[in-house]
Amino acid sequence: MVSDGGPRSALIIPTLNAGDMADRLIEALGKQSFQVDKFLVLDSQSTDATVEKFREAGATVIEIERASFDHGGTRQIGADLCDDAEIVIYLTQDAIPADDHAIARLVEALSDPTIGVAYGRQLPRAEAGSVECIARLFNYPATDNIVTPRSARRMGIKASFCSNSFSAYRVSALGQVGGFPRSTIFGEDTIVAGRLLLAGWCKAYVSGAAVVHSHDYGIREEARRYFDVGVLHARERWLLESFGRAEGEGVAFIRTQMAYLLKHDPLALPSAGLRILVKYAAYRLGLMEARLPLNFKRKLSMSPRFWRRPEGVLHGRAR
Repeated sequence: MVSDGGPRSALIIPTLNAGDMADRLIEALGKQSFQVDKFLVLDSQSTDATVEKFREAGATVIEIERASFDHGGTRQIGADLCDDAEIVIYLTQDAIPADDHAIARLVEALSDPTIGVAYGRQLPRAEAGSVECIARLFNYPATDNIVTPRSARRMGIKASFCSNSFSAYRVSALGQVGGFPRSTIFGEDTIVAGRLLLAGWCKAYVSGAAVVHSHDYGIREEARRYFDVGVLHARERWLLESFGRAEGEGVAFIRTQMAYLLKHDPLALPSAGLRILVKYAAYRLGLMEARLPLNFKRKLSMSPRFWRRPEGVLHGRAR
């Protein structure tokens, strides 16, 4: 990838056995109207052709031990390796740019000097069911939004929402808040977005910068994910104290989801209702994780490796 001028930029993608998704992503990246100065892949010991494919596409591939992968720490390693960049762009291996200008539109948001981070829209896969679709439509609407430190106070926990599946950070702002946290179960993007807002930076959601990225989670997977959200909020209590509790946002989602399903897929309503109960129960368990046995937490979590590390064993400490 060759830069087209402008601010020095780097694209950073963590990978693990990307499979055919690597081909789709590489093809889409090659068509982007904005080309970065550095293309970095952080691979967690893939056993397929992921490394070879990205190297052939011009990426610098850094191989890391799979057991050492950390959502925040690994991404910070990437930022540190791109220390001459002014903007770092993050993608996940399964987030495919929806058109040729997705990265350009995301980076353009950072031309506003008050913006510390921008993140793009995520569209459901073509084969996505109604429950999968509404999750994306609710969290990633078709209208742009800028959150300022002032407006964040009345938005609740949604103010700190961000996704590193497709995001761009101003390196100076990222450095000002200490970079990505290491040793967090997940949600490193939410943590940094919250810190940026508290430090006086603004956050931009750019609906015109879109990737195709969604998951067909079953009820068990949903439970595991929401348990981890509860753990995040338990260990980063300052997020709730600074921006508000998560339940209000949950109620708004339930109302939107039920109205959507009633209109488009009423047969999915019973399953959706069960999912709501399971997710809420899992979230509450995550909030009380300090009182749960370690083996139980490993079984409940979407990130079982986290609980094998020293930071996973420590209880209830905000970081």
